[in-house]
This record gives sequence, C-alpha cells and structure tokens, in this order.
Amino acid sequence: MAELSLRHACKKFGSVQVIHDVDLEVGEGEFVVFVGPSGCGKSTLLRMIAGLEGISSGQLFIEGKEMTRTDPAKRHIAMVFQSYALYPHMSVRANLSFAPRMTGVSRSETEAKVTRVAQMLQLDNLMNRKPAQLSGGQRQRVAIGRALVRSPKVFLFDEPLSNLDAELRVQMRFELAQLHREIGKTTIYVTHDQVEAMTLADRIVVLRDGRVEQVGTPLELYDNPDNQFVGGFIGSPRMNEIEVIVDTRDDDSLCLILPGGGKAIFRLSDKSNRTGDRITLGVRPENFYPASTPEDARVSLNIEYWEHLGGMSLAYGVLEGGNRAVVQLRPDQYKNLRQTKSLSLNFAIENAFLFDSEGVRIR
Repeated sequence: MAELSLRHACKKFGSVQVIHDVDLEVGEGEFVVFVGPSGCGKSTLLRMIAGLEGISSGQLFIEGKEMTRTDPAKRHIAMVFQSYALYPHMSVRANLSFAPRMTGVSRSETEAKVTRVAQMLQLDNLMNRKPAQLSGGQRQRVAIGRALVRSPKVFLFDEPLSNLDAELRVQMRFELAQLHREIGKTTIYVTHDQVEAMTLADRIVVLRDGRVEQVGTPLELYDNPDNQFVGGFIGSPRMNEIEVIVDTRDDDSLCLILPGGGKAIFRLSDKSNRTGDRITLGVRPENFYPASTPEDARVSLNIEYWEHLGGMSLAYGVLEGGNRAVVQLRPDQYKNLRQTKSLSLNFAIENAFLFDSEGVRIR
C-alpha cells in the first residue's frame, strides 16, 4: 500500500497552463475520486501521476520517494482506461498474464496470480474467451484484473465505467467498492459523474479549470461547500441558485429579500455584505417543502412539468423573479399536488447556503 503526494504540481502545454499549483495528499489505502466537468484537468492530473504526462513544475512522491521524473514503468502504478485497452487477439487468460510474463515473473507465480485474480473478479469461466466474446462489464473486469496481477502500489482509474449502460454502471460501482475493501490499495479514480464520486470515494477532489476547488468527504462537500461551483456540482438534482437582495444586516444576522418579496434571516459572522447587495441563495431541491399556509410561504414556484419517480416527484418550474428551480417532494407531500400549476414553498434556512458575487461562500 502507498501514500501519494503532489506538491505544487503544474502542467503546461506550450504557453498554456492546464494544471495550476495542485497540492494533494492521498493516504495509505484511501479511495480518492477526481471529479469535475469535461476539460477541468482531472484526466491530465491522473496521467501526470502515472507518468504518461510530464510534470512541468512541482513534485510527486509515492511512499515518501520522489517520482517526479521517474519512468512510468518504475512507479509501481497500474492504470485502468476508459477504453479497456485489451489485446483483442488474446484470450482472457493471456491478457491477464501478459504483464507479469513481460517482467520476468515465473510461469508458476504468474499462474497463481492469474488464478487468484480470476476468482476474485468471477472470471473463472471466461478464461478462454477473447474480448469480442465478452460483455462490456466482463471486459471491464478483465481490464481491472490485468491491473491487479501486477500487484501495484497505486491503482489509477480513468472513467472506467463511462462506456457501460446505466444498470451495469450501478453493478460495477458496487463491485469496485467491494474490490477496494478487499484489497485495500491506494486508489485514484477519475469521473465526470458526481453520483459515482459520492458513492465510491473516501474523499473527493473537485476540479475546475485545472485548479482544486475543494477536497473533502462526500458528505462534507454536500453539506458544507466552500463555493457556488462545488455546491452546484455536488448533488443530483443540482442545487437551486436564486438571486436575492440584502435588505438589512446587524452584527450577527442578514435579512434577505427573496423573489416575490418574501424575506429570510440568516445568522452569519461575515460582515462584508451591505444593504442592496445582490448575492446568491443556494437551496437543494429536497430542502424545499410546501408551505402550510400562504402566509408561511417564502417563495412561489410556477410549475412547468413534473417527474414522478415513484418514491419521490420532482417539480420543475420558475420562481417569481425568473430563477429556474426544481423541488423534490415525497409521496406524502405531493399526493394532493399532482395537477397543481404552482407551489407555495418554504425552505430550511439551516440547510441553505449564501454565496457572494464571486461565488464564494458567505458564512
């Protein structure tokens, strides 16, 4: 098992800098997920760790040893790609045994490793098949198995489930989580899917434009985002972002004017906002609830359409003032609302967030 550290890591392609001063510590046996929108630099950062991209400046350490300029083959890292990268003319057995054979591992030791990995990944009955004869999930397990037989110190996964259908992705997420619990190896996993990140990670690294926005456990990022980008990216359906105006403030509170004229008072230590400032209120869909009386309502949603999903329903629409919003309701909350065209809503202030004009969290 290994501990991995990036210190002030940067990457440039010519004059264009794509990774900016990344500092990151990955603990021994930890499962860390890089997540962010397309083009944010997560795969580039993974390739820098693997040695497939050079580090322009900064340092990489694995188990306390500097590996910044070390050849990829000597970093004791195994990488699983989105495209599986299996040898099409080889059987499953040959694909699994290829790496140890090429590095001089004895035939008996190679067979023992391949047998153990095949049993772990339930590939025993597929060993004589070629990749074209396998399903997508089976190919992915072979790709993972090929990494396992190398006995690496660190596993790297680059969007390994993105080619699978929805049902198979759920199954493979479960299998990956089980596998990590069983082998306990340090793992770094790249995905653009925040659901994958939330369900698999010990910690999540949220990236935007080559910069680390926030690092934390899934629930830390969900419950306590540092900025509007993280708050909006983590969570599905995404957080509602509503423009509000500062009405008044005193030493420890801020009174806001909501769309439609309602008001809400937040207890805050930040004293930088003044009367008339426009800021953003973040409310997650599940933190809205129907107002018990019209007088109890803080906002009103004009509904455009419903999504009824069995255990819950989602109401999509527009708030007074023009902000689009989505509200998540339980069966006991929406059973009498299925045909309604508008909703009078309140929300839990203790679970809402405020962000300034730069998108930074107001606390």
